[in-house]
Amino acid sequence: MTQQVVRSAAANGNGGRDVNGDLAQRYLSVRAVTESIAAVLSAEDQTVQSMPDVSPTKWHRAHTTWFFETFLLKPQRPSFREFHPRFGYLFNSYYEAIGERHPRAERGNLTRPGAAEVGGYRAFVDSAMVKLIHGTSPEQTALRQLVELGLQHEQQHQELLLMDIKHVFSRNPLAPAYNEKLPHHVASTPTPLRWTEVDGGLVEIGISATDAFAFDNEGPRHKVWLEPFRIADRLVTCGEWMDFIDDGGYRTPSLWLADGWSTVDREQWTAPLYWQRADEQWQLFTLGGLRSIDRAEPVVHVSYYEADAFARWAAARLPTEAEWERVAELHARPGAGNFLSSGRLHPASAARDSGIQQLYGDVWEWTTSAYHAYPGFTPSEGAVGEYNGKFMSGQMVLRGGCCVTPADHVRATYRNFFYPWQRWMFSGVRLAAQA
Repeated sequence: MTQQVVRSAAANGNGGRDVNGDLAQRYLSVRAVTESIAAVLSAEDQTVQSMPDVSPTKWHRAHTTWFFETFLLKPQRPSFREFHPRFGYLFNSYYEAIGERHPRAERGNLTRPGAAEVGGYRAFVDSAMVKLIHGTSPEQTALRQLVELGLQHEQQHQELLLMDIKHVFSRNPLAPAYNEKLPHHVASTPTPLRWTEVDGGLVEIGISATDAFAFDNEGPRHKVWLEPFRIADRLVTCGEWMDFIDDGGYRTPSLWLADGWSTVDREQWTAPLYWQRADEQWQLFTLGGLRSIDRAEPVVHVSYYEADAFARWAAARLPTEAEWERVAELHARPGAGNFLSSGRLHPASAARDSGIQQLYGDVWEWTTSAYHAYPGFTPSEGAVGEYNGKFMSGQMVLRGGCCVTPADHVRATYRNFFYPWQRWMFSGVRLAAQA
């Protein structure tokens, strides 16, 4: 089970600090962020499921709580009594080793427990978790690592919660805003796209000995050969995507992979998700409501199929995940970028300066790499080993985080993954090319 988390700060020596107190504070802080995200939503908002990939807000709140109850409190406290005997069935996501679970596509049918009762569930587990953390002995490194895994898992669901409620609201004819006061800055003109040359050679990617935390799918660290390549200094913009549309991008089968063209034809795609025409002008649905599109901001909510077609239209390609990671290690700092804490909840246009920008935050960047195991990867034993390994088929890797990702949740080695047709996540495009 400890393979799942490579190491945590608590495992590296405490330097005289109260490591249990620090971890308890971090636990409460992360859990509070989830509640602050959900606080502006009504009980009705928190119940809706707009498609099978989306989960109701209250389900996210309950599932992340179930994770701590199931993987920490019940194994560590023999006398612990769970909050409700059937919540394990309702809020297990995909852990086959744990037992049966409610069908994913029917989560929106659960009017009960209500949002308030889920709040009580969270408070109950939080109280027990704080006691558990404070009672942890110095030798229980694996337990602290598992707490950290639970917190990283919750941060993933903070992002998913905002992705999902955006889709829910987009299906409402009233186009309600999650937050009507979100900032909306319009740049005058996009910055010119420039290319940076990157040397090839034998490089290492994946988690290293200095990483404080990593998911198991980020390792082992291994060598990869890179040919010299070029990478764009910024993300593809909405204005550039409009040019792609106007040039018949969604009507030209030669630009598309066969599966992509089948998807375009079947789903009748003519633009990114959340784009719509109004009086011959493009509008975009955001967490701040419906608004006109800023041509300078990064395009978002595009599938891998769309990203690949655009790159081909632009006489370029998408970067591999090894190329992206190499560039990130050379040119960017993980915490710097437009993340959840900015309060914008939408991608921002590139700054007018030199150098590679927007590697972290704004949008998850599609790579041309299939999501599979690194050489030497072995999933952990037990139910927690189902976290990543069993999904290594048919999906593509994205890198860098987005505008609704917690800033301390990403790093150069972080591997996100989605199916190539999915686009409700905050996904965008950075171009690459051979040198």
